Amino acid sequence: MRENQTWVTEFVLLGFQLSPEMQLLLVGLVSLCYALTLLGNGTILGLIWLDSRLHTPMYFFLSHLAIVDLAYVCNTVPQMLSTRKSLSFISCIMQTFLYMALGHTECLLLVLMSYDRYVAICHPLHYSVMMSWRVCTVLTVSSWVFASLLSLVHVVLLLRLPFCGPHEINQFFCEILSVLRLACADTTLNKIVIFAACVFILVGPFSLVLVSYTRILVAILRIQSGEGRRKAFSTCSSHLCVVGLFFGSAIVVYMAPKSRNPEEQQKILSLFYILFNPTLNALIYSLRNAEVKGALRRVLWKQRHV
Repeated sequence: MRENQTWVTEFVLLGFQLSPEMQLLLVGLVSLCYALTLLGNGTILGLIWLDSRLHTPMYFFLSHLAIVDLAYVCNTVPQMLSTRKSLSFISCIMQTFLYMALGHTECLLLVLMSYDRYVAICHPLHYSVMMSWRVCTVLTVSSWVFASLLSLVHVVLLLRLPFCGPHEINQFFCEILSVLRLACADTTLNKIVIFAACVFILVGPFSLVLVSYTRILVAILRIQSGEGRRKAFSTCSSHLCVVGLFFGSAIVVYMAPKSRNPEEQQKILSLFYILFNPTLNALIYSLRNAEVKGALRRVLWKQRHV
């Protein structure tokens, strides 16, 4: 049976089917978010590298989150802005692998960052032991390795399938569910593995993040200073909004029952965790972070007096 099938060598990304005016508006919005993500996360990485006061576990995790977000948008957004909407089979599979590996890594990093804040606020006396550099390095490297291996499993299961047409992917990047729809074979095993992985990599980490922030909020309520409580609530609420947006949109795409028009819904939701979330991460962890703003002022002051 497989001998009579023609293997796909190229995929065409359909993207959003919009009027020329709406397409221009979308390109402008995507370009703006792309520029802000590159600028914001690049600034965060530069400041953490240059300012020794930011050489702490929290900013160590934040630097890895910035790397993930930069790689995330660079993996998908240039294809959205390009006039060429076709990708070779190998390029599409590589994009799928990177998209999943980076997404899985971000899920795990968000857990590590919430745990770091939990230890810092709820167990400050044991912070240096519980979040030593050795512990942070092991946790971070493990997150990258595990996320990559899990993504490799998805790709291996994807490569075993025959693709004999059509060649058009109804997405703006090679998202795994959209690619699976083009396979001319049973994809039940792939979907089961994807769902199981979502339980482990989405629901599990999101639950841990909620537990950590719940404990943090309980600790904040015990703060006597009204100003300190207000600042802590402001920081936690902004972090929770970003985390909730990222996990919520991903859970709806991969785990919620499909509507009558699932592909269009999926494309819109994909924008949140592919584009908007990396932009918000950069803004919230820089503009709303006093230490990062202080580091920026110190770096600019040094440059001015060189």
